[in-house]
Amino acid sequence: MKRKVSLLAAIVLLLTTLIVPAMATSTDSVKIGVIAPLSGSLATYGESTTNGIKLAIDEINAAGGVLGGRKLEVIGYLDDKGDSTEGANAFNKLVADGAKAILGSVTSGVTAGLATLADSEGMLLLTPTATADTVTDGVKGVFRACFRDSFQGEVAAKLAAKLGVKKVAILYASGDTYSSGLYEAFKTAATTLGLDIVATESSSSTSDTDYTTQLTNIVASGAELIFAPYYYDSVGPYIVPQARAAGFTGYFVGADGWDGTQNTMVEDKSLYNKCYYTNHYAPDDPSELVQGFVKKYTETFGAESLTALAALGYDAAYMLKDAINAAGSDDTAAIITAMYGIKFSGVTGTFTLDASGTPQKAAPVIEYVDGVAKFFSYV
Repeated sequence: MKRKVSLLAAIVLLLTTLIVPAMATSTDSVKIGVIAPLSGSLATYGESTTNGIKLAIDEINAAGGVLGGRKLEVIGYLDDKGDSTEGANAFNKLVADGAKAILGSVTSGVTAGLATLADSEGMLLLTPTATADTVTDGVKGVFRACFRDSFQGEVAAKLAAKLGVKKVAILYASGDTYSSGLYEAFKTAATTLGLDIVATESSSSTSDTDYTTQLTNIVASGAELIFAPYYYDSVGPYIVPQARAAGFTGYFVGADGWDGTQNTMVEDKSLYNKCYYTNHYAPDDPSELVQGFVKKYTETFGAESLTALAALGYDAAYMLKDAINAAGSDDTAAIITAMYGIKFSGVTGTFTLDASGTPQKAAPVIEYVDGVAKFFSYV
């Protein structure tokens, strides 16, 4: 009898050792990683995006996390420095450390490389902000929270037509994926809409500081509007003031890279009147969801870094949370499948994802009025 009891005890002990770890995993955190430019010339983009992600993660965990009580754990906010090699290194580290999904990166150039890696590794990659069309093309498990540049360029051309102009000029950075992609999209849409492109000028990069020659040529062309798909740190201190100094009194239209221009403007804010740009959300949208986000973000991080990138980072984290819950597990393949079917409502809009993993949503147009960004319209 004693031997039988001992044998039974041994069996129970064995079963316990097999079952307990399985039960323990149900309360383990779900590990995810974040990749963004946190140093270098693009650090401000990484700061805004990761701030939005952090705010969302804190809210999600405070509300009970995912999968019935498991925390979302960011195992690393890794710096890609705006460089594809650094981005690849960050990706490989997060995969080795057990990430179930990765949010990132911020720029289209780095994210395109990460997309190839994610496809080959079976990793879920969700970029909050990379707008280049090619980022999600031909890969599986790669998604974004933002619209694509071909859509944004088309909206910009429709805006030009809505403003009533006929003669338009384009100034773009030929060596930049984002800028050149928007140039192509705008040019195609402008031609379809019957706009006359009277001048096309370019710089080699978005980091140039002198655009006087290009802008002088544009003024001579008689253009009524300039489409300039650059980033805020080129637009605010250089492009707009130099255009006005060259005698250009017409409209400017830009894309989402203009968000934050208000932080880099020269003293005379009236120079930026008649400047418009497409964006992912309007910070003065009176909806409870938008204003709640704006309030929480500014209380936590201040107002200066509050741009659309912060809103997209925030929404991306919530998109991932919804997909994990829809999958019913932290299995990466299951989350990828759930993500393709997601219908999401957030700060940057209500949308579904198309077959490429890109949202189908509207793009609000923002106008600068004496240096203040204000919602203008949807086009």
